[in-house]
Amino acid sequence: MSFNPLPLSTRSSAGSVSDNRSIESLRAAAARDPKASIRETAKQFESLFMQEVMKSMRASTLSSGMLENSATQLGTEMLDTQFAGKMTGLPGGLTDAITRQLQRQMGVAAEPAKPLQPLPALAKKNIAPHVQSFIQKHDDAAKAAEQQTGIPASFMIAQAAHESGWGKREITGKDGTPSFNVFGIKATAGWTGKVAEVQTTEYINGKPQKVMAKFRAYDSYEDSFKDYARLIGTNARYKDVVAKADTAEGFARGLQKAGYATDPDYASKLARVINTTVRVQRALA
Repeated sequence: MSFNPLPLSTRSSAGSVSDNRSIESLRAAAARDPKASIRETAKQFESLFMQEVMKSMRASTLSSGMLENSATQLGTEMLDTQFAGKMTGLPGGLTDAITRQLQRQMGVAAEPAKPLQPLPALAKKNIAPHVQSFIQKHDDAAKAAEQQTGIPASFMIAQAAHESGWGKREITGKDGTPSFNVFGIKATAGWTGKVAEVQTTEYINGKPQKVMAKFRAYDSYEDSFKDYARLIGTNARYKDVVAKADTAEGFARGLQKAGYATDPDYASKLARVINTTVRVQRALA
C-alpha cells in the first residue's frame, strides 16, 4: 500500500489540519496492516529526502552549462531518483528512524531493533580501495579536529584527499621521509618545526607554474590534523571559513576566498571531492 502524506512537522494552522488528515489516513491503513503501511510511508520520506540531497549535491558542483539541456537535465534527475531508491530502506538508515517515530506517534507497537547488517557487495564494489582506506585511516583524527573547529570531519578528510590525491601524492623529504602533511600547509616564517622542500604548482596571474616551496613536516597524520585545526580555528584569516562550513560549497568557497590555495578552480574541485567523500562514507556506514 502506498501513501503520500504531508510532512508531519509543519507549524501553520492549515499545516496542522493537513497533518491530522495525514495521520488519520495512516491510522486507517495501519489498522489493516500497521507494519507494512508505516514502513512504506517512512521509505517515501527517506526517498524524497535523498532526492533533495542529490539535487543539492549536483548544485554544489558548479555545473559548467556546457552540453546541458532539458534532456540531459531529465536524465540526471532520473539517475538521481534511481540512486535515491537504491539507497532508501537500508538497515539502520533514515527509514528505520522515521518508522520508529511514526510508530510512537500512532501508538503502534514497534518491532525489536535488529542488528545492523553489512551493506550488499553491490553498494561497495565501486569504491576504490585506496579511497576507502584513506577515509578510514583519517576518520578518528578528523573527528578530533571537528571538535576543535566545528568543521565537519568529512569536509576535512575531503580536503586532505584533494591536497594529497587520496594519499597518492603525499609530500616527502628529499630522502623519501614522509612529512605526514596531507593539507599542503607551507612552512611560513613563523614555523619552527621540521620542513620538506618539494616542487609544487602555484598559479601566478592565473597561470600554473612549477616552483620550489617548503612545507611543514609532522611526526604523524594526527599531528597534521591538529595543526590544520589550529590554523583554521585561530587564524582570523579563516574566520568566515568556519562560519560557512555548513555546506560543502560554502566551506570550499570560503577557503578559496581566504587564499588557502592559488588555484582559481580550487573551490569547485574541493566541493566535488567533499560530495564524493560524503557519498562513500554513507555507503561504508
